[in-house]
Amino acid sequence: MKLNKIGRAGLASVLSLAMVGVTACSRDYVLAYVYVTTSKPLASGSNNGGVSAFAVDYQSGALTPLADSPVPAGDDPVALVASPNGLNLYVVNQNDSNVMAYSIGTDGKLYNQQTVNVTGSTPTAVAIDAAGAFLYVTFTYQLGANGQQLYSPASPGPGGVTVFPIKSDGTLGSPVANTSVGLPPGTTSLNYFPLGNNPASIVVSKPQFNATAASYVYVVDQETLSNGTPNGVALGFSENLTTGVLTPVPGTVVTTPTGGKTVATGFGAGTTPSAITEDPSARFVYVTDQASNQLYGYVAGTTGALVPMVNGPFSTGIFPVAVTVDPRGKYVYVANATSSTVGAYAINESTGTPTGSVGSASTATDTNPTCITIEPALGIYLYTSNKLASDATALKLNANNGGLQQVQNTPFPTSGLPTCAVSVANGSHPTQLINP
Repeated sequence: MKLNKIGRAGLASVLSLAMVGVTACSRDYVLAYVYVTTSKPLASGSNNGGVSAFAVDYQSGALTPLADSPVPAGDDPVALVASPNGLNLYVVNQNDSNVMAYSIGTDGKLYNQQTVNVTGSTPTAVAIDAAGAFLYVTFTYQLGANGQQLYSPASPGPGGVTVFPIKSDGTLGSPVANTSVGLPPGTTSLNYFPLGNNPASIVVSKPQFNATAASYVYVVDQETLSNGTPNGVALGFSENLTTGVLTPVPGTVVTTPTGGKTVATGFGAGTTPSAITEDPSARFVYVTDQASNQLYGYVAGTTGALVPMVNGPFSTGIFPVAVTVDPRGKYVYVANATSSTVGAYAINESTGTPTGSVGSASTATDTNPTCITIEPALGIYLYTSNKLASDATALKLNANNGGLQQVQNTPFPTSGLPTCAVSVANGSHPTQLINP
């Protein structure tokens, strides 16, 4: 998405054009679409999940279920991501260890295109690069050369990331080959890139002002020291924009010794990091630590190395599990699962330091929020998927102070137990970012 800043006059023009469109076509009442992955309760006897699809009302931010929603997903869908052009959606099914690719219709409906296997087992997170050229899927356990399961919860071991090239129609190609990172002795190629023992979240740089700027992939790993002490790390890789190949940045080392497990070392990230995000300028990276109830901030250097922010870490609510930055790069939002709240932080433009927003330090959601998404059309409506409440909370973002206010009639029911959420703009609406 190209970053265009316009003033109050521009905002008025955008809104007036939207009103003209509304009189011409009812579809223009829809500002964006929100998609929520859901799993089934164990008591239901079914493991199949789904994707609930909603239209976002441009005036209120309220959610209206789309016809034929939910659409089927796999066993325990845990993460999803939309393509930058808003034409495709990718859902990660943890227990199936696969990815389902959907096309998004002009009416917001989802149409299944393809299901592909991840080159490992128990995937955890997914991200897409700014060009929509490569899909990155982290998984928990590496597989052997013949596809056998090397590790499991009973015998823990390292995971990795599968890199899928994305074709022009949105379907996924064969996984990118790794010929250099963390190769076991005697091995010349892998169909994944090795990571640490428990990769939890992934983000890809999306620098808005320069499409050819360096792109970096960051993964947070929940590691354990030899004495059993939890030790979180962030791993950084540069992305080859042509091939999707990952190369560790200075400060990240991934090795696989003879007869041993992959060892990955990187940048300190608390004890049990749960989520990671980056601001639109690709200067600042933020990580939540679910065990210590803290938000870690970093400045991304010219090589992709991460430098901790001064005065960090920063306090959150209880058990933070998701984090995002608004499309203008002014505010950070953290979903606190146990507190059932969203914390809002203003970003210092120069240093990236997050400080509690004067408008909303802690806004209530429904029970157990798991993910946060902000619609990219105007960037003023925020949604959380609430797993234990089987619904989604809708909040309106105050562009002046980052504060949040509940949307009328929130929360909105979903089809099962929500695990994550993502949003895309309706193609008929502008995607300029408003600078009030």
